[in-house]
Amino acid sequence: MATGHEHTVKAFDQDIKQLRALISQMGGLAEEAIRDAMTALQRGDTRLAKEVRAKDKAIDAIEAEVEKLAVRVIALRAPMADDLREVVAALKIAAVIERIGDYAKNIAKRVPPVHATDGERIEAISLLPAMAQMAGDMVHDVLDAFSARDAEAAIRVSERDARLDDFYDSIFRTLVTYMVENPRTISEVAHLLFVAKNIERIGDHATNVAEMVYFAATGQYLADRDTDTAEN
Repeated sequence: MATGHEHTVKAFDQDIKQLRALISQMGGLAEEAIRDAMTALQRGDTRLAKEVRAKDKAIDAIEAEVEKLAVRVIALRAPMADDLREVVAALKIAAVIERIGDYAKNIAKRVPPVHATDGERIEAISLLPAMAQMAGDMVHDVLDAFSARDAEAAIRVSERDARLDDFYDSIFRTLVTYMVENPRTISEVAHLLFVAKNIERIGDHATNVAEMVYFAATGQYLADRDTDTAEN
């Protein structure tokens, strides 16, 4: 016969699995939102852009579920050390994914004004999807790292943020140069600069999640690890 302690441990394990599943579901929706927002931007598909904005409510709803479950686990299971770090990480990660979904929604909002005119499309539009793919891959990989409690995978994701920042800087320079040479495109370029910045922020948030995953798995902060590495 199972003891009360065994029941408690089993119940806690089920709660953790549910938390991970909810985070994974949120992440999948956020990745889809990023892809669809960029597809809508490339094609000028205002209907798809509207769908991205509407589906953001689903991400918000799952975040609310994560919050309720995490609070319940902390209150009823009283997790300690490693387990507590994972629950708190899930709570924080859910909030970050919700912000990533907001960035995808913001990109979708720019689709109508970018395609408001019938003029020649700005070449940088063809560069933005590659940058968005890089950011989306970071989101995907860091959530895999969370699910697997893989600290090393989290480190690898955080190290990719510098490349995304370089990509952003390159696109920023390209867009500003184009705008200076073609003043009539100022409004359209301003929207594309906004899109590029939102993609860059998605990468920043994936890096934030990587730091949370690393802490949940090791009990140490990535910043402390970086300092130790520099000193050794």
